[in-house]
Amino acid sequence: MPNRVEPSFPDPRLARSDGLVAIGGDFSPSRLKLAYASGIFPWSVSPITWWSPDPRGILELDELHIPRSLERSIRRNGFRVTSDQAFPEVIRACASAPRGGQRTWITEEFIKAYQQLHQLGDAHSIEVWKDDHLVGGLYGVAIGGCFAGESMFHQATDASKVGLVRLIEHLRTRGYVLFDTQMVTPVTQSLGAREISRDDFLLRLKNAIQMPVTFGGIA
Repeated sequence: MPNRVEPSFPDPRLARSDGLVAIGGDFSPSRLKLAYASGIFPWSVSPITWWSPDPRGILELDELHIPRSLERSIRRNGFRVTSDQAFPEVIRACASAPRGGQRTWITEEFIKAYQQLHQLGDAHSIEVWKDDHLVGGLYGVAIGGCFAGESMFHQATDASKVGLVRLIEHLRTRGYVLFDTQMVTPVTQSLGAREISRDDFLLRLKNAIQMPVTFGGIA
């Protein structure tokens, strides 16, 4: 019987200028968890590509900015936020979300892999409900004191932002210290996301993943 080969990655500091670290491998839970612990994430299938951009997007958990319009939405729109109640529905909705004409990277192979991580307790979904209908949400991967946000969707104005705000509040309560947004988008920037160097990110990640915190849940 052949010896099992443990997954490995090149040093992300040796990535190409566009952030590409490696091509190939698989989406096994062990490889995905190693990737996130190493500051690397997948971004395509056929072939599978692995990335660690420089600079890196983060959202400081203690510097969350909530615009006034979003505050009004939180107060008035009757959203209810939960976690891990509808992971398959959330990731599929993220896969179907409009992306300005760009093709989604969330293929069936991605969905299957992250559902496995969810079943193992490493990937989590945030659901935003209105009148018992799923109208927004996001999903990501938790490792130690770091949460890596992957994708979000909304079918009602501000629904995904409401979910993100509630997630950040929850992570603060649970003792998380790092929220990885991978890149800064208009949505995350409006809430206070910014860029730091890859070296700074990797140093903070190294410390964060050693923290004995757990995700718990949002009722």
